[in-house]
Amino acid sequence: MTSGEVAAFLEAERVVTVATLGRDGWPHLMPLWYVVREGALWSWTYAKSQKVRNLERDARCTLQVEAGRDVYSELRGVMIRAGAVLHREPDVVLGVGVELALRYAGATALPGEAREALRAQSAKRVAIEFRERSRATWDHRKLAGLY
Repeated sequence: MTSGEVAAFLEAERVVTVATLGRDGWPHLMPLWYVVREGALWSWTYAKSQKVRNLERDARCTLQVEAGRDVYSELRGVMIRAGAVLHREPDVVLGVGVELALRYAGATALPGEAREALRAQSAKRVAIEFRERSRATWDHRKLAGLY
């Protein structure tokens, strides 16, 4: 995929699978909702989650966003090797939470009570910024059946 196609794909899709390394060396895979900020994927999760503990030990992670899982000729996706930066600043965490809520609700604004609910949630969460190091993409639709 071109850079433009990757950007459009990431904006259109809704779930990123994040692989972190567990203490025992085994990959730990978890799906997350995400937003794209200046080309980088961001998410939030509970500060005490296993993925956060793994990232505190080793910030390396691999992300995958995929589509077309039902038909081989429709498979497409992006795999990103990244370094994760954990943000604990309340305003940063809340900002990501608000962006996620807006994106997944398909809204342009949040009512005041929703923002306050997110503020309460954000006290237990961290924001994760995934800083891309490398990427691989695939789009079987471009193969014209030649695979």
